[in-house]
Amino acid sequence: MDNQSELIIELRSKLSSLESRVKELEAENANLASLVSSCGCHKVEETLDSDLSGNKIIPEQMEKMKLGNCVKNGKRKPKKRASGYSLNSMSHHSQRLVALKIMYFGQRFYGFASEAQMDPTVESELFKALEKTRLVLGERKDLQYSRCGRTDKGVSSVGQVVALLLRSKHKEHESNTSEELVDERPEEEELDYVRILNGALPNDIRVMGWCPAPHNFSARFSCLSREYRYFFWRENLNISEMERSCKKLIGEHDFRNFCKMDAANVHNYMRRITSFNIFPCNQSDELLFIKIKGSAFLWHQVRCMVAVLFLIGQGLESPQVLDALLDVEKTPRKPQYKMAPEIPLLLTSCEFEGVTFICSSDSRRALQLHLEKECRTYKLQAAIFHEAILNLSSIQDDVSVTSKTKKKVSCHVPLMSRPTEPSYDERRAKLSFSLANKT
Repeated sequence: MDNQSELIIELRSKLSSLESRVKELEAENANLASLVSSCGCHKVEETLDSDLSGNKIIPEQMEKMKLGNCVKNGKRKPKKRASGYSLNSMSHHSQRLVALKIMYFGQRFYGFASEAQMDPTVESELFKALEKTRLVLGERKDLQYSRCGRTDKGVSSVGQVVALLLRSKHKEHESNTSEELVDERPEEEELDYVRILNGALPNDIRVMGWCPAPHNFSARFSCLSREYRYFFWRENLNISEMERSCKKLIGEHDFRNFCKMDAANVHNYMRRITSFNIFPCNQSDELLFIKIKGSAFLWHQVRCMVAVLFLIGQGLESPQVLDALLDVEKTPRKPQYKMAPEIPLLLTSCEFEGVTFICSSDSRRALQLHLEKECRTYKLQAAIFHEAILNLSSIQDDVSVTSKTKKKVSCHVPLMSRPTEPSYDERRAKLSFSLANKT
């Protein structure tokens, strides 16, 4: 009887201990469930659900799963993601339409647009940075992307503008969907787009500012005017004659004889030039620039206009040649001539109504330091070339060769006497014939 009593007491004690342990496990499970639900790890939640349905739960395993899938106290580094991520994988992030003001030194780029046959382009480098910083969600076709201009190979800019949907700290319903560009939220509440992108872009591209944009904003079609500057040395040019000739190009004209014709995509060659002037650069009488402002420009239009102006400045053409080239009825076919070089051309600004670009003070300081450093680099290169010029004076002329060399005489063929390119109608007819044969 005593043995039976002792056995009953021992069994009751073990049962009580087991009940106590079960309550402890249930409390731990409830605690783990709350932790998992707060971190949003679906795999852990699914495992927890299956275990609660009847399988035995091991707390140590659950803790490892939680730490393996979540970032705890900022100590665990996130796993690297593949470069090509989908919109669905980051759908919980908000977006907003943003306009970016961009500068770039175009010498090493094959133009701005990534549709060019060669790499690198400014646009391709920009999207590499956007994807690296994960500011864009999804494919480019879903980003409402637009650009103000397609600068040519070698052309630079300090005022290019693009617009696209970027990741935002604000909730979706707070995004600007009105047609006005009024946004009273302080910039400190939004992502520092300038700092983030400049940390990922190459040295010859920089974002200078950003601005919230309405849902119907287009960097191309919302632009009111574009301004270009073309830098050149005075040398022996007749600047007064060039200044008088500039005035002939102001106003609305058919500029088909001042561009590279794209008959497949462009059917209207009327463009309006609002100002066309020549100014000294930095108070220097030797370095000057031509400032051209207009609503829009054709392919290579600025370089073609500048090329003809240089012929006038050299005395090789009279200012009346501009009148002849602007009269497309009398001159339906463009004479063949070389464009002005691309390196001195700069897209200075793109004007929009109500757009004010902003930049944080820290990003502005970092940008200024970077530009000053780049400026010193190019000054150093100029100094090296200058030393080469000085060093050339120590090299003696070969008199025997020089005396036998005949001086070349420049033989300029007037523009209106040169072979011409096909007219617009001829190009369209050829294009239609080609398309008809394909079908």
